Amino acid sequence: MLDALTVAISVAALALAAWCGHAAWRDQPTKDWHFIGMAVVTVLVLAQLVVGLVKLARGEKPDEGAVIFVAYLLGAFAAVPAAGMLSLTERTKWGSVTVAAGAVVLAVLEVRLYDIWGTTGA
Repeated sequence: MLDALTVAISVAALALAAWCGHAAWRDQPTKDWHFIGMAVVTVLVLAQLVVGLVKLARGEKPDEGAVIFVAYLLGAFAAVPAAGMLSLTERTKWGSVTVAAGAVVLAVLEVRLYDIWGTTGA
């Protein structure tokens, strides 16, 4: 799909997971800086969503089908914002743990998106 963007999202998601995991380890809830980090990751994933949909609209096909590809794109787009919303309701260290887990899930979804797209449409 767009390899550089996929790698950038994966690295940013893992950095966010480490950052929020460190906050949880220090027994701290998510703070404003964490939400700025979540916004940056979400903007990157939004760019991936747009690029993926444009590539589909131009006729490029993922190896494993367009429906599953779009489902994973939408799941990746929702992972960090959903974790951020949950962390707002849990203003303890467990809110930070939730965001760290959501960021790890996003990194795994990026690997799966890379596999789904394959090499035929690259």
